[in-house]
This record gives sequence, C-alpha cells and structure tokens, in this order.
Amino acid sequence: MDIQDELVRLRHTLHQEPELGLTLPRTQEKLLAALDGLPLEISTGTRLSSITAVLRGGRPGPTVLLRADMDALPVQERVAVPYRSRIDGRMHACGHDLHMAMLVGAAHTLAARRESLAGDVVFMFQPGEEGYEGAKLMIEEGVLDASGSRPVAAYGMHVFATMVPTGLFLTRGGPILAAADTFRVTVRGRGGHGSAPHRALDPIQAGCEIVSQLQTYVTRNFDVFDPVVVTVGQFHGGTADNVIPDDCHFDATIRSFSADTRARVKEGVTRLARGIAEAHGLTAECSFGIGYPVTVNDEAEAVFAADTVRELLGEERYFPMPQPATGSEDFSFVLNEVPGAFLVLGACPSGQDPVGAPSNHSPEAAFDDGVLADGAALLTALATRRLEAAATMPAGGLGELSELTS
Repeated sequence: MDIQDELVRLRHTLHQEPELGLTLPRTQEKLLAALDGLPLEISTGTRLSSITAVLRGGRPGPTVLLRADMDALPVQERVAVPYRSRIDGRMHACGHDLHMAMLVGAAHTLAARRESLAGDVVFMFQPGEEGYEGAKLMIEEGVLDASGSRPVAAYGMHVFATMVPTGLFLTRGGPILAAADTFRVTVRGRGGHGSAPHRALDPIQAGCEIVSQLQTYVTRNFDVFDPVVVTVGQFHGGTADNVIPDDCHFDATIRSFSADTRARVKEGVTRLARGIAEAHGLTAECSFGIGYPVTVNDEAEAVFAADTVRELLGEERYFPMPQPATGSEDFSFVLNEVPGAFLVLGACPSGQDPVGAPSNHSPEAAFDDGVLADGAALLTALATRRLEAAATMPAGGLGELSELTS
C-alpha cells in the first residue's frame, strides 16, 4: 500500500476521535498500534499520554529528535467531511492529526533505513500543546535524554490552513513564533444605581478606559520591529442595565518576540492599569499567567532545514518566512534546550484561496491530506541528512560545515 494512503487513513481515524489536554488515551492507543512492529524502544508518559520512541541506527552517531503534537481543541466542527469529529465540542482544528500521521510515516520510513542511519532518532509524540505545556512536561520526564545522549538537533513542523499556499514550506532563523502571556485585571470600585453614577465609583467605565489605552501604550512604547500584540479576549462586569457593579474583570493575551520586551510590557501594562484606576478613585488588581516563551530557531539549523526542502522537493517548494508569526508554540521549550528548527507547511484544501480560507482554530478549518507524504518525507530527510552531517562535521559545528560547503 502507498504510504500516502496509509497516512490519510491514520489521519482520518485520529480526526474522528479528538481528545483534549494532557490525557489522550485513545489517541495514544491509535499511535501505538500504528508504530507496532517497528524496531523502536517505546516508553509512555506518567503525567501525560505521551509516546517517546527511540530508533537505534545501524551506525554509531548522535541523536536527532522529531516532534508531533497530539491534542485537539474544544471546538464544534463545521466542516462537512466524511471523517468529521464524532465527539461534540471537540475538533482537530489545528492540524495536529496531520502532524501525528506525518511523524508515524517518518518512523516507518526511517525504520526501514535503520541499518544505514548514522545515529539515533527520537520520535516525540506530545500531548498538551494547546496551553498545557506538554513539551515542558515531556522534557521533565526525560524525552531529551531518551536515547542516552542529548539531541544535536530537534525539528518540528506545523500545518497552516490559511495564508500559505498548499505544499509550500517556510522557516526562518531566529524568532519564528511569539511568546504568549495572559494579563488579568480586576477593577474594584463601589456599586450603585445606574441613574446616579456620581454616587458610585464605576469600575466598568475605568475598565473600558484601560482596555482602550492598552493599545496606545503598545504603539507608543515599543519598536515596530520588536513588536507587541495585546488583545483583550474577555470582559465581564455587572448583572443589569441599571446597576453599577462593585467590580469588573478582563483578560488579555500578550504576544512578544524578545525577553527584554516581554519583561517591559509586563511592568508597563500593570502600571497603566493601576494608574488609570487610581485616577478615577478605584483600584486595579493585576496578575500574569506566564505562557510559552518565544520560539527561536537556530540560525544554522534553519538554513539546513531550508536547504533540505529545496534538495528534497525542489526550489519552488520553499519560501523564506519574512517575519515571525504571532502564534505561540510549546516546541519553544525544546528549542530552549537544544538547537533546531520549526517549519510551517501550507495545507489549505485544493481549490480554496489561502488568503480567505478559515484559519487554524476555526470550526471551519480544513486541511489538505495531499501534504502528508511530503511532510513525512521531509521529517525523514531532516533526520537522515542531519545525522550524516554530524558524521562529517568540523569542530565548529553545523554553521561551519555550511560555510565550508556553500
């Protein structure tokens, strides 16, 4: 059977039964079945339904890690496909079902070439990417040491349902995805009757002013070339049209691309919220939920990944990513520990305009099965070529090897 057909079948099976968060027993079961019979050293997580599989190469050498995330989203699917989600309120709206299928495909292909591999490959199947820090938990449980030596490189990939033409691969050196933090504010005042606001201290009015001024604060305090995005996603206050409440609450997501900016924006928005509240005779209680760090590609590994795409699939299949995207990824935790690269793969369904297609996380998000074989092939090539490069690498590392061969 052609590998594309097998990967499509696996992807559809995973898509029909999506699971959320860190505990994905059915997803784990399906993946273990798909890996059954391969010469892998397999272990599963204790705090999450992860799978770590080590393939020992037939020749001595270092380790390379390949990763796929496993979890779905609490989204009601509105895509009319035969394999649509069978579970109400859950959907693989971010394409993680494709990621899993591609990594399984790479595992099968690499296992068939095991004797020629100049080192080991770790396959990292990771739950809990959607806000649960699954990668961080897997690191704590030893995924980076699973082969006995730390990976010399780690690679991950993410499909995009929109903006990127189908089959096109993108990456870049340096920051590729943003850090994501949550800013929580409760404005406390004094309630009263809506007909007499002068006898109360209105938290909603002050809260709305804070929300509005957050945008001015960002544009006037941060370099557009080291950007910050602040979006208030929820605002709650009051119970009736003629009652001024005692307090109101809002939550915002904050995206940034450098450690310095991330620290400055935290201090700045807190000062702003408290200052505006105080100016109106109220108080603002502020807290932060620290989320995923910036996803930073190693410069040399990004060049290596781009060259691998070109050599494997052709020049027309690669496009340099001109600027980072404002999404976030917990693969950032892996890249904080070992050098590597994260890539984007366009997977907008055939016949749709990528510019107007529903985006990842949308209940109408759809992905093209046609990218599965190429995604698996690229993961395979990244592992094999990187292990071979390590076997002939000068003392200066991959960057020096690139200079010598360019």
